[in-house]
Amino acid sequence: MSNPAIAARMGELIANESVQKALAVAKEEAPRALAEQIAIAQIPSPTFEESRRAEEIARLLREYGLTDVVIDPSGNVVGRRPGRGTGPVVAIAAHTDTVFPMETDVTVRSEGNLHYGPGIGDNASGLRSMLQVLRMLEAAKIETAGDILFVGTVGEEGNGDIRGAKALFDGSRKIDAFVALDMETVARVQTGATGAHRWRLAVDGPGGHSWLDYGRVPSAVHAIGRAIAKIANLELPEDPKTSYTVGTIKGGTTVNTIAAHCEVDVDMRSVAMEELMKVEETILAAFEEAVAEENARWTKAPESSYVKLTKTKIGDRPAGQRPADCPAVNAALEGAKALGIEVTWTGSSSTDCNMPMSLGIPAVCLGTGGHTYNEHSLKEYFDSTDMHLGPQLALLTVLGITGLA
Repeated sequence: MSNPAIAARMGELIANESVQKALAVAKEEAPRALAEQIAIAQIPSPTFEESRRAEEIARLLREYGLTDVVIDPSGNVVGRRPGRGTGPVVAIAAHTDTVFPMETDVTVRSEGNLHYGPGIGDNASGLRSMLQVLRMLEAAKIETAGDILFVGTVGEEGNGDIRGAKALFDGSRKIDAFVALDMETVARVQTGATGAHRWRLAVDGPGGHSWLDYGRVPSAVHAIGRAIAKIANLELPEDPKTSYTVGTIKGGTTVNTIAAHCEVDVDMRSVAMEELMKVEETILAAFEEAVAEENARWTKAPESSYVKLTKTKIGDRPAGQRPADCPAVNAALEGAKALGIEVTWTGSSSTDCNMPMSLGIPAVCLGTGGHTYNEHSLKEYFDSTDMHLGPQLALLTVLGITGLA
């Protein structure tokens, strides 16, 4: 990937005295930033219940110098740092939600450079890095060509379905580029968006007794079983990579009952929207066929006892790929090079970047500094070694896009 204009700008940034001062602040303030990360991680913030953490992020943005800070109707925290109005508007964002229920013990335990606690990395680390970027800009008195939006997004995880990012890009704001902070190490740079469609497929009928109603009542469980058998051996392309899985299944009441209800949640993914649409069409058709076959199996069954399929879309993350000259991606790669960071992976993932990438807006997702392990598990922990590299890379990426005034 190459963009000569971005490479030239990065050279100018690294030589700039104010930028050097800002980079130094990240290293100097690492202990303060770590304490902030731990404090944020200890505020429970399950998807759909992020308000308490969002209020704290809004308070900190104001404390660190922003006067234009709002919590929008979606629950996103958005703070604006004005530029000269002569460059692109860049949003730098970290999601506020975690995958853990409200009752989870999120107390953080520290042992040297290792810090243990659910959500300590994903994404308290991202929020810490974003807040540090703001302090770096303020401490070095850096004026940018374009505005910078500092955003704490809601609903990035699971069934949140990146609702915060969707709200951010609903057309109500001018945003020319997007930088997300959500990768477990600065050695990873997301350059494409893995699309994901998720469906809850439910089969319902009257049900009945396993002996007395045998032959006269189709089974919801049998219909779902037929559908799973139909899709179990689907051959999907490796390039562009495409996948699917039946993630959950539930239904039936007792061992001697013809099931009246059964449902599954199906996850389908691809880095190409065309392939995602193909696998979605194939799987939904398989469930329709399976229900018809289950009803046809029982010739004595009246139509009133037929099982019926209900399809509910529960997830829609669009796919997108950035071109080789994408300014956001190139700014990240040039920034990493300037900091001596060896980028070991570039590729597609599923983050808040999915929304802007699907719209063709320059976007990139970066590591937050340090290293997160066992994310999404109760054994999650964070290694704070060299954590200052996260906000340093984020700062250079943002400045590489929007430029100095």
